[in-house]
Amino acid sequence: MSGTTARWASALRDAARAGVRVERGALTPLLALRGTCGVAAVIGFTLWLGSPTLAVSSAFGAFASGIATFQRSYRPRAVLALAAAAGLSVSAFLGYVLAGHPWAFTAMLLLWAFGAGMAWAAGPVPGVVSAFTVAMMLVVVTLPSSVWNAALHAGIIAVGGVVQALLIAVFPIRRWATRREALADALAGVADYARRLREHPSAPFDPEPLMEARSAAAVTPRQARRRPRQLRGYRHLAERYRPVLASLADPVVGGVPDDGGAPRERVRALLSAAATVLDATARAVRRGERVRLPDEALAVLRVPADGPALPPVPARKAALRLIALTEETVEAAQEPVEVTSPGGRAHLRRPTGPGQVPVVLRTLRRELRASSPVFRHALRLAAVVSTGYLLGQALPTGHGYWIGLTVVMVLRPDFSATVERGAARLVGTVAGVALGGVVLALAHPGPYPAAALAVGSVFLLYALMRTGFMVISACTGAYVVFLLGIAGADWAQTVPERIVLTLLGGALALASYALFPAWETPRLRERLADWLTAAGGYAVAVLEGFGRPGDGTHRAVREALLDNRAALWEWDQATARAGAEPVRHRGLPRRRAGDAQAALTTVGRSAMLAEAHLPAARAPGDAGAAAFADALRDALGRADDAVRSGARPDWTPVREALVDWQRHAAHPDGVALRAAELVADALEELADAVAGPPADPHAGPAGRNPRA
Repeated sequence: MSGTTARWASALRDAARAGVRVERGALTPLLALRGTCGVAAVIGFTLWLGSPTLAVSSAFGAFASGIATFQRSYRPRAVLALAAAAGLSVSAFLGYVLAGHPWAFTAMLLLWAFGAGMAWAAGPVPGVVSAFTVAMMLVVVTLPSSVWNAALHAGIIAVGGVVQALLIAVFPIRRWATRREALADALAGVADYARRLREHPSAPFDPEPLMEARSAAAVTPRQARRRPRQLRGYRHLAERYRPVLASLADPVVGGVPDDGGAPRERVRALLSAAATVLDATARAVRRGERVRLPDEALAVLRVPADGPALPPVPARKAALRLIALTEETVEAAQEPVEVTSPGGRAHLRRPTGPGQVPVVLRTLRRELRASSPVFRHALRLAAVVSTGYLLGQALPTGHGYWIGLTVVMVLRPDFSATVERGAARLVGTVAGVALGGVVLALAHPGPYPAAALAVGSVFLLYALMRTGFMVISACTGAYVVFLLGIAGADWAQTVPERIVLTLLGGALALASYALFPAWETPRLRERLADWLTAAGGYAVAVLEGFGRPGDGTHRAVREALLDNRAALWEWDQATARAGAEPVRHRGLPRRRAGDAQAALTTVGRSAMLAEAHLPAARAPGDAGAAAFADALRDALGRADDAVRSGARPDWTPVREALVDWQRHAAHPDGVALRAAELVADALEELADAVAGPPADPHAGPAGRNPRA
């Protein structure tokens, strides 16, 4: 028991420290001012025409709708505000109607919280917005009303979201900024990769910025007609730079050796110049300016008539492709940002609102299983929120709903995020509520000054949104205290009660995760098997491109690459969560997980190096590459089952196909054959990692991996 206690204490301590850390985030004063104006308009209108109580209850709609617009999403901000307002108004109406019937309200709360938990299957933004709808239902329980008044309150809450949407439409601020940031980060990420390759030819590549840029590139038909030209072509260029840079820098698979003298220096110069061009492009995209490419870098990225020669074959092929990519970048940079015409190029399609419904329903059906972390989170959230509500009703306080409110804002599908948010909410709420209470005690403001203080707290919340949950909780706590001050609530009762109820809610959330966990550690083998299938599929697609060149080669390679990136991202997230969990490993200790990760990283990197040398569609095929790709494809299914069960994968057919290829190869030093040799060696290392000798039973789960 002492070992278990120590692991829990260590995990809680580390997660709590992470939660209370203040992050350095970018300030967005204009966006914060616009959102604050929406909250101020609703509070002022209801306070003028209605009553302080109506102003308190209705302000939540504009407040939560404004928070929804700050979430990391590529949906239009106005749509996010309207969607949040719709959910808030419906939950408020049901809460108002059933508030006088505790058991009916509890049943509705149970179902609503379960649905909010399942919303995480569609992504973090729907999960966060759905949590606010549960909070809305809990807040209004203190205000039982008739059906007519319930409809009136729900309508006013919906108006808050409409006001936010109208402000966004009338005062657009940095309309395409989120997409620009994603694309610029992708270009800057590839530039950083080029600089690291200059010093470390085997440096790993981080695909996350390119994955984010791909998500940002998906637009509706209406958005496709209106987006700036800069957001249309540079992502494809960034994707094409990736394998060319890796192939040019690599000293093993057809590249220039590290001690290659002048050719190696030429490679370093090309990599440095490419990084400079990509950085300049990223800077222009981020700012919405014309791209200005430095002449010094362009002079390096030209085929020289007199001067330094290009690297020898096959590195010369990669150098020529890099120069061609630079020329495309120069051509793309000649045109300023402009609005595109309806007949523009094809684009990644993002479903519209109605089109998103079947996608979400399919996702929810996939998550309705006992082993799903999202399903377990939904069950946990429903049970704990209902328990918190009933406990609050039993306590002799007037604000018992704060327990459930804390639970719904803290509880997340994974352990580390739950503990981090719990610690941050406790510290932030205590600070915010205490500060708000002191201000009310000293100033004794009336309804309108209290409303002004509440609006000021909202502005700070929106402006500091990216600095961490602790700051958000502090601003929210002060906002609630000032908001209740509008209705004349006693601050001396409000402050200590909310601190105690916050503690109870956080304790309930943590206890629920201990009693009904969804640990990631036991699922590491499943994640590794998924990554093995995806990385092996990427290698198969590339090598089949050498064995059977055709018009569909690049499309097949592209799809396999995206699958590999998705599986790598899942593995990365899984190891990060497992590293923070207070449980022992279940068959995949930290050392073995690290070795398996290194092996699959080599598989993906080898395929990437070969991808830069794919032959043309009409080129003759390589029978050895085709046979190796077929053998690897057949072995992957059996290897997937072996990894999941803890057995040793059998790569004998793959090794035999490689030996036969080596024996009959027309070009023994060819890029494809060398890449296949690296893939085969890496797969043997993977087999040793997943079925090696017993490891230290006290070793923890796999930690966060460096991305490949």
